[in-house]
Amino acid sequence: MANFMIRFLLCNVFISGIVGILLIAKWVFRNNLSSRMQYNLWLLLLGLLAVPFIPFRLISFPQIFSWLSSVRNSSASHADVGANNVMDTGLSGTTNWMNDFALSVNKDTPSVTGYILLGIWIVGMLAMMILVIKSSLRLRTIKRSALPLQNPKVRRLYNKCLNEMKITRNIPVYSTAFLKSPIIVGFLKPCIYLPIHLISDYHESEMRYMLLHELQHYRHKDAIANYLMNFAGVLYWFNPFVWFALREMRNDREIACDTSVLKMLQEDDYENYGNTLINFIEKVSTTPFPFAASLSGNMKQMKRRIINIASYEKPTFCKKLKGMTAFILTTVLIMGLTPFISTYAADESRYQWESSSENISYVDFSKYFGKYEGSFVLYDLENDAWSIHDMEHATLRVAPNSTYKIYDALFGLEEGVITPENSFIAWNGETYPFEAWNADQTLQSAMNSSVNWYFQAVDEQLGASDVYSYVQEIGYGNENMSGDFSSYWMESSLEISPIEQVELLTKLQNNSFGFAPENINAVKDAICLSASDAGTFYGKTGTGRVNGQDVNGWFIGYIETADNTYFFATNISADSDATGGNATEITMSILSDMNIWVSQK
Repeated sequence: MANFMIRFLLCNVFISGIVGILLIAKWVFRNNLSSRMQYNLWLLLLGLLAVPFIPFRLISFPQIFSWLSSVRNSSASHADVGANNVMDTGLSGTTNWMNDFALSVNKDTPSVTGYILLGIWIVGMLAMMILVIKSSLRLRTIKRSALPLQNPKVRRLYNKCLNEMKITRNIPVYSTAFLKSPIIVGFLKPCIYLPIHLISDYHESEMRYMLLHELQHYRHKDAIANYLMNFAGVLYWFNPFVWFALREMRNDREIACDTSVLKMLQEDDYENYGNTLINFIEKVSTTPFPFAASLSGNMKQMKRRIINIASYEKPTFCKKLKGMTAFILTTVLIMGLTPFISTYAADESRYQWESSSENISYVDFSKYFGKYEGSFVLYDLENDAWSIHDMEHATLRVAPNSTYKIYDALFGLEEGVITPENSFIAWNGETYPFEAWNADQTLQSAMNSSVNWYFQAVDEQLGASDVYSYVQEIGYGNENMSGDFSSYWMESSLEISPIEQVELLTKLQNNSFGFAPENINAVKDAICLSASDAGTFYGKTGTGRVNGQDVNGWFIGYIETADNTYFFATNISADSDATGGNATEITMSILSDMNIWVSQK
């Protein structure tokens, strides 16, 4: 949540820009857009203000399809998502197949700045909510003191207005001594409240204009917009651009209602309607209630409304067409900016997967995972087919741990820190808890025993800027190297999802990176686990150990056969015992049951 606050503030920069663009668009098309269209443009902004808080991935089409698939068949048919050719490598299980060494690290604490900003934001929202509640309580007091409208003349006029607007719903009308301006309150149970002094000074035409105006608020469901505007004001209390936009939206709402009333009047009545507003300037004040719509407003608002009334002309067909075109253009422009808000507010801990493949199977491999949370992702290159267990975890980014060493080695090879012919790095003499680490290393031995110091030495010679450039070049996960340079890939800032692991492996196998072929081959040789006439098995484990507990286990790789290639990534998580070795056991069981890999027991 602390990290979300940082992204939310960045998102507000774009939102402020969108407010500016919207104001410019309204000014450019001011002669084409009707008052109702100008108000409706603000409704688009209200929608955009919700984007940073919408968890799009919680309800996604892939997960819906996955759920439907599980309903159709609670026990997934593994043979349907695999190939028919079977590999027998002659290996007896996975014990001692590879070393899975990991050092314990202390988990980074979230940004202190993020927590401070989060606290300020929450305090501000609480203050705003108190003000809203206070106003609501005042309104409630007025509602309790109000009496049903008794004046027969006003009631007859009100019923006439209802018929004139073809409103069949019974909307109660009350009179009160605690208001200076008529208001309409409520969405499910709307009610109109009239000040007693207006009823006492009854003037039929003026009262008709007031009632028609309030009923226009009901017709256009302005009560919903009221709730949304006040909710947005609470969430974005710190953003002056949003507050300005909400104020303009309220102004445009009243102008839109004025225009709707003018459409119902004869041209001779326009001046009388304007004079009614002018007479109100000295009698009424701005309504202090958050969920009410009223006829009143401040001096500046009244001036804009009177100018609108004075210049009003019933729109011709040509003007309507121009207005609709301008509205559509502005809408397309504003909606086109939505991805920027979504991108900067989205949780970077999840991968935004945009798969072009329509051949995706959502399978249930829960029985293999047991106590572990996690996912299994398989990509069948020949058939361009994906098999995914647990889509939510398949897009979840977590620390890559030792699986990152595949690409770290490739960076070192590309920069000549090590070469395919000479990848030797002498042991630094420091004593490590694993005997295999306390010796000189080559790329082959360092990869096989996951020797951290070897790859840290490669990074030191590369330098942070070069490593970061390569991470960006290949698009490795969240590309975040803000953690300690010696451990950014070990339960720190750098994170990647299982789907991204598979995508990168396909690029590695095909050398889509455009790196030197001999360097690609050197890395492949370093992660080759088995080779036979049936094919070749490549893989790398990774274990995340935090405060002495194994909490994150990886096994990624691919299988090359004579006629196909299968790429896979398995990730597991738990409070303890989530190791790369256990991820490997799960993977091998799944591959065996899918008839892709069979190991001799």
